[in-house]
Amino acid sequence: MPPEDDHRVEVHLDRLLVERDMTLTELANRIGLTLANLSILKNGRARAIRFSTLTALCEALGCQPGDLFTVQTQAGHPPATTR
Repeated sequence: MPPEDDHRVEVHLDRLLVERDMTLTELANRIGLTLANLSILKNGRARAIRFSTLTALCEALGCQPGDLFTVQTQAGHPPATTR
């Protein structure tokens, strides 16, 4: 598997959309992103996200970046901490 595909980031767009009673199409229209590109992000297949897109998502969904994404720990490895 290529390194860019080997990630543990989980995208929580499905949950946020349900909580806000919003469709993926409606969100795509609100933030000016194609449905295809938003679907790629939703399914965890995006290679990157622009800060402008992240900002638009957070504004449209009324959330913070940490509500959209989490990083899963590897089995047997403790989560990284920052100081």
